[in-house]
Amino acid sequence: MKIPHLLLAALLCGSAAPVATAAPTPVEAAKKAAPIARIDPTFWWVGMKNPKLQLLVHGPGIADSKVNLAAYPGVTMDGFQRLESPNYLLVNLTISPEAKSGKLKLSFDGKSKTKYEYELRARETGKDRVQGVNSSDFIYFLMPDRFANGDPKNDIIKTERARTIARDSMYARHGGDLKGIEQHFDYLKSMGVTAIWPTPVVENDMPKASYHGYALTDYYQVDPRYGTNEEYRQFVRNAHQNGLKVIHDVVLNHVGSYNYLFLDQPAKDWFNRWPSFTRSNYNSQALNDPYGSKRDLDLYNRGWFDTTMPDVNQSNPLVATYIIQNFLWWLEYTGLDSYRIDTYPYSDPQFLMAWNKALLDEYPQLGMFGEAWVGSTAQQAFFAQNIFEPVDGFKSNLPGVLDFQSQGAIWDALKEKGNVTKLYDALQGDWMYQDATRNVVFMDNHDMSRVYSVIGESLPRLKMGFAWLLTTRGIPQLYYGTEILMKNFSNPDGLVRSDFPGGWKKDKRNAFTQAGRTPQEQEAFAYVSKLGTYRKAHPVLQTGKLMQFIPQDNIYTYFRYDDQGNTVMVMLNGNDSEKSVDLTRFAERLNGYSAASDVLSGATVSDLKAVKVPGYTALVWELKK
Repeated sequence: MKIPHLLLAALLCGSAAPVATAAPTPVEAAKKAAPIARIDPTFWWVGMKNPKLQLLVHGPGIADSKVNLAAYPGVTMDGFQRLESPNYLLVNLTISPEAKSGKLKLSFDGKSKTKYEYELRARETGKDRVQGVNSSDFIYFLMPDRFANGDPKNDIIKTERARTIARDSMYARHGGDLKGIEQHFDYLKSMGVTAIWPTPVVENDMPKASYHGYALTDYYQVDPRYGTNEEYRQFVRNAHQNGLKVIHDVVLNHVGSYNYLFLDQPAKDWFNRWPSFTRSNYNSQALNDPYGSKRDLDLYNRGWFDTTMPDVNQSNPLVATYIIQNFLWWLEYTGLDSYRIDTYPYSDPQFLMAWNKALLDEYPQLGMFGEAWVGSTAQQAFFAQNIFEPVDGFKSNLPGVLDFQSQGAIWDALKEKGNVTKLYDALQGDWMYQDATRNVVFMDNHDMSRVYSVIGESLPRLKMGFAWLLTTRGIPQLYYGTEILMKNFSNPDGLVRSDFPGGWKKDKRNAFTQAGRTPQEQEAFAYVSKLGTYRKAHPVLQTGKLMQFIPQDNIYTYFRYDDQGNTVMVMLNGNDSEKSVDLTRFAERLNGYSAASDVLSGATVSDLKAVKVPGYTALVWELKK
């Protein structure tokens, strides 16, 4: 999620001030009448590596109760804790490795006596659970609401605050859902895609502009307009059966202002507070500026992202535990493969280290990459595992980040009279990372103008971008619709979040099929599919080493190679005219090879001494002995 158009977003979503007086939904009214409205986590598992479990109990006047745990082998209650609100209690448990699955019997004795059975489940096993993502993957990034509507029955949920579908409005719900994504698994696989990244699927019960998913209102519920919790769990299973991994998009820094924890706050320090509404300064440099002020640091870390997005106080250890447990819960419940972390640098630095460690301790194979939309390679590397010394106790343990530096570079390279040297420069800074191949490379996303529009709707230049995306180091990510030339500019953002044509039964055309694409769209799609499936079948483009040569005459050349002799040469001509290139300059990588196969055309290349490269063209050659 990015910063632009915040004032517009505030007007659309409404301000935080009137939230407390909003009329309750029928579900909220029912909860208010219950002695215990909910317990988070909603259930847990035996056999977790960390034996400690913190239960947040919510119910009217529940703090007046004394808590008792009936004898249960292997489980002990370490005590309970009252918070400032009379409607919350914390119950702390230790679950030993010997404990078996079953129901814990909790009793709450206060003004009224309440009993509650809390479920402990057995952990699931299976080699396809929590597989992680890595440089062997090809990610397809989509917005569920805008991709495909597989189940019209969940379009309107009467208990939600926004109860309309309006596909002609860029900020309203359009009806896309999990079932719609699932119905197009074959489409994704035809491009060589191996991982799906939807924008957040958790509940966003906001009155307006809730379609994007970044203002969560319930940590433990899938948004019912996408499906149920169980349907999401099945979605992950079905994806795995189809050879597709699932990336769960998460927000740590803030929640939506209609989150129950904000409407009825457990304590005053559950959220970061200011005398009056105060925004973040959106400048991560405050975190590691050796000359920086405390005020700038506080504004960055504790200021709110927007009026409807309360900033969570992660320096409160109770809050930190609540959040950590939630994301352990989603992993164990669904078996999903990776987390993408929105607005990563905005969170409390010490919390970030604790959150990453807790998840990786339990699931060492878990994939994790964060959004660090910053202005330099050094600042970007600061938020990933790197070679730097700690700064104020912060030493990032996040495996990878979204590579905004190479994204900016590919835009510069593909624009008219662009400069491909920027691509070389973007990778030259990889020495700062422990492993830059864990970074996710991309050309556009839901927060920025679509690359096809940015480069003047030039298909030759876009194809050159596809070639770079699918052959450079790291984990490639394609934004939905880029492969069929979806276009527009992000002012406002909704324009780059259009529906995928064919995702709705009444659509005039279906671009999921060749018959529904224009000749140009089909040319772009075929190009992505050719390279995507080639990449999937050739590990040298996934895990091979990379050697790049300083660009000359606005031509960028690099090689992917491995110890088994597999080598792919990539050459990008950023000029609008044909250029002759003397290949003897690349003898370091060409020696020992006598020919090549053009990956895109299938033609055999017998001369490795010189080549003529057409303007705005990428050559992708598989070298032959």
